[in-house]
Amino acid sequence: MSSKKIVVIGTDPGMLLNFREDLLKSLVCAGLLVKTLSNPLNKNQKIRLKSIGVSASSISISISRNSLNIVHDIQTFIKIFFAYKKIKPDIVLSYTIKPVIWGGIASRFTKVDFYALITGLGFTFHGDSLKRRVLTSLVIFLYKISLKKSKAVIFQNKDNRDVFVSKGIVSFSKTYVVNGSGVDITKFNVERFPKNTIRFLCISRLLGEKGLREYAEAARIVKDKFPNVEFDLVGSEDSSPDAIALNEVGNWSGYINYRGSSSDVRKYIKECHVYVLPSYHEGLPRSTLEAMSMGRPVLTTNAVGCKETVKNSVNGFMVPVKSVEKLVEIMIWFVEHSDQIKKMGLESRKMAEDRFDVRKVNKEMLKIMDIR
Repeated sequence: MSSKKIVVIGTDPGMLLNFREDLLKSLVCAGLLVKTLSNPLNKNQKIRLKSIGVSASSISISISRNSLNIVHDIQTFIKIFFAYKKIKPDIVLSYTIKPVIWGGIASRFTKVDFYALITGLGFTFHGDSLKRRVLTSLVIFLYKISLKKSKAVIFQNKDNRDVFVSKGIVSFSKTYVVNGSGVDITKFNVERFPKNTIRFLCISRLLGEKGLREYAEAARIVKDKFPNVEFDLVGSEDSSPDAIALNEVGNWSGYINYRGSSSDVRKYIKECHVYVLPSYHEGLPRSTLEAMSMGRPVLTTNAVGCKETVKNSVNGFMVPVKSVEKLVEIMIWFVEHSDQIKKMGLESRKMAEDRFDVRKVNKEMLKIMDIR
């Protein structure tokens, strides 16, 4: 058993718990002293962390996920640096852009083994506007500085890894690829399909690049032909420049049932027949893995990160990015071939068990970080 200290850095404490709780448990079980650094936690979040043997740092680092304020970002770097000085970790694991960049740069001034988890390329690597190209160049420059002394850089799909290598951000020899964040196949167990009319579900933050406008338009078209078919959307607002405002979502009310945000999406997956994620790009979408684990077929795009979750005509279908026409076509196929839904859902479950079981993913993560 190890007595080493590890700090896991994220931005949003809710996402830290919802997406990394199983990993934190694995680190505790491996005998490490585990702390987290993130934006301030509320009382319930602190209790939840403590219940799994993790203590949040008393230092608030206040990471703004989408802000381009250089003064605020420098303050974030300084707070992370002094957090390292106070905690004296042996290992740091950071994920998402700002924790990786500022956590990695701070690690270069301290004796700490730094590991980066790249969960997707994010907003900055997509689009052709001048602003995005300038932002991409800046992020690439900062990534290079951040990851130069890293012990390993872990990706959730090979395409993202290839982008980092091709742009000279990191050498191939330092990279690893794991099957996303994994999914707890016991918690997200197979559920019987509801007996009512076909119901589609999308779970996503309210962002344009998640394909939500295409989902809404496809729902409108399908509902015109099949009025009883239902379309649900679950997800929180976002501060990204790509965010979709709530009043726009409200305009979809004739064909989309917006169910708000949720910290436990199982009840919504249980109510649906087909899970839909028409995203433009992903690391490897956790919501899709959860739906697969609960035995739901998947309709997604052939985009990076999404295509890893589907075997065409086996557990679901892939359609081209931004193609409302193809989304409509496959949605109608599911309505007219509802007898195939259960069979495809079982194939999703089998994929979740074989490839995406969180225990297997976390075992690989610990192996990469040389934690025995």
